Amino acid sequence: MCRFLFLIAAFLLATSPTLFSQQLVERMEPPNWWVGMASEDLEIMLYGKNIGLCEIRLEKYDGVVLNEVKKVQNSNYVFLNLTISAGAIPGNLSFVIERQKGKLLPMSYSLIQREGNKQHTAGFSSADMVYLITPDRFVNGDASNDNVHGFEDKVNRKDKGGRHGGDIQGIINHLDYISDMGFTSLWINPLLENAMPKNSYHGYAITDFYKVDPRYGSNDLYRSMVKKANEKGLTVIMDMVANHIGLNHWWMKDLPSQDWINQWPEYTETNHRKSIILDPYAAEEDRKIFFEGWFVHTMPDLNQKNKELATYLIQNAIWWIEYSGISGIRMDTYPYPDMEFMNDWSKAISEEYPLFTIVGEEWSTNPNQVAYWQQGKKNYNNYESHLKSVMDFPLQSALVNSLNSEKTWASSWIELYETLAQDYVYADPNQLMIFSDNHDMSRMYTQLNEDFDLYKLALVYLATTRGIPQIYYGTEILMTNPGTDDHGIIRSDFPGGWENDAISAFTGLGLSLKQKEAQGFVKKLLNWRKGAAVVHDGALKHFAPKNKEEVYVFFRYNNQKKIMVILNKNTEDVLLDLTTYREILGESLSGREVLNNVRINAASKLSVKARNAKIIEVE
Repeated sequence: MCRFLFLIAAFLLATSPTLFSQQLVERMEPPNWWVGMASEDLEIMLYGKNIGLCEIRLEKYDGVVLNEVKKVQNSNYVFLNLTISAGAIPGNLSFVIERQKGKLLPMSYSLIQREGNKQHTAGFSSADMVYLITPDRFVNGDASNDNVHGFEDKVNRKDKGGRHGGDIQGIINHLDYISDMGFTSLWINPLLENAMPKNSYHGYAITDFYKVDPRYGSNDLYRSMVKKANEKGLTVIMDMVANHIGLNHWWMKDLPSQDWINQWPEYTETNHRKSIILDPYAAEEDRKIFFEGWFVHTMPDLNQKNKELATYLIQNAIWWIEYSGISGIRMDTYPYPDMEFMNDWSKAISEEYPLFTIVGEEWSTNPNQVAYWQQGKKNYNNYESHLKSVMDFPLQSALVNSLNSEKTWASSWIELYETLAQDYVYADPNQLMIFSDNHDMSRMYTQLNEDFDLYKLALVYLATTRGIPQIYYGTEILMTNPGTDDHGIIRSDFPGGWENDAISAFTGLGLSLKQKEAQGFVKKLLNWRKGAAVVHDGALKHFAPKNKEEVYVFFRYNNQKKIMVILNKNTEDVLLDLTTYREILGESLSGREVLNNVRINAASKLSVKARNAKIIEVE
């Protein structure tokens, strides 16, 4: 075990912030706020040399009251707790800071008028198809920000763990491609500053919660991207992290208080035992290590039980929603922070933005563990979550396993069928985010051993079953990571995203025939799904795959429409007897086969090609 002495030395709260400027208020966060918010409370963090030893007062401002000037363990911090009533108008708050020697210093703080009806911001839903992007690896739209003075991690495309130069401008430049493919929402891996010496491209070691990393662009450019995406029918989901920060976060040079992060006598890593949360027999020591242990040496674990920190993180999320216009948040490692804090965090956001959507990452293949975190779930310990959506790792695993399995005495589809059959544990299965793959696992085409037929079966399932489907960038052109699960390879550069790339997914240059076929298949499937409202929120009925048969059939339906989905894994064509499904079809099937645009008239049997899928709009 590594001793913690090197960190303790860095954490000495008496150490002056020599790396900061000499102005009294060096940081003020949040940098501004808005009038007319649902919550009237605001906490402003001020940081500066011995600012905690000063007296601070607010000049008279109608509708705004300074309730408390809260001083903490480190005199370089102070927290201002204000009430901003509904009657307050936009303008600049004027504070007076009085030093011990009687010198008066002014400080201004902006209250801004809200744009439009931000409180009615609609989140993402099962009507959407989400495109997940790792921005450093998507498109380099502005080479001038590849390397930025003061940031150690420089661009090196030959380094699989290095920065490659993708940025916000690159995403903006290709919004048409994303929209034309049939996607309706963008989830982008974290874009906030990661001023780490190496391996900073992934974005999960945040060093400034209020600043877009300059190698991606700026706060203004991020807001512009959201607006332009919205204009093209795309919503944006922001990837956030509340569990930990990067070791180079500016707090780590001068912590507000010793309990700002979870500290141990020696380095202690989380045990990752998420079953502890539901385990009635779990030891308290194991629970402490899970919640308070660090992810890795370079990611200090935040202590959300600290009230000022908890408020800071809640306000930071609300600030980004209000400032940028995002429509959703994906919260990383949702079970790892303090449970009550995460509840307060999600509740505060939902009270401010009732229609907003947050999806939490709970990486477990156990449906009971995933269901625990969803809003409306009645839990044995009375924990009531306010999280609308959770990532459906159980279904992803079952889908891949069923596609890869060989039939025995039972159909290989049984694992997928029985996993879906456990939806009774969820408060709202249709709000779960389902997915093919993501930035932390092998690409789907690799997971399916580069079997193109299985790949298409998987995509048809994702596009037609319940839930909010998400696809990782490059899945549409069969990107792979053969022979390795290294994240740097999984998150490879999207072809055509860099000048002079020999292959381009945007133009088709250099793509193989199979890649072009895959891209066309995805485009057709997703654009059909856009208009298929019955798939968005219709009821679902599936039929148990018969023993030794490799056909799985399910329906999506409402009072106006029915969709029949047939997935055939057999290596031979199958003649399907439709009487099995007469409880929903009636005596025969008429309709249109979507993928091949073929009419079906009064059929009692249906031929399905080997290792093929059919989507039929039933008439």
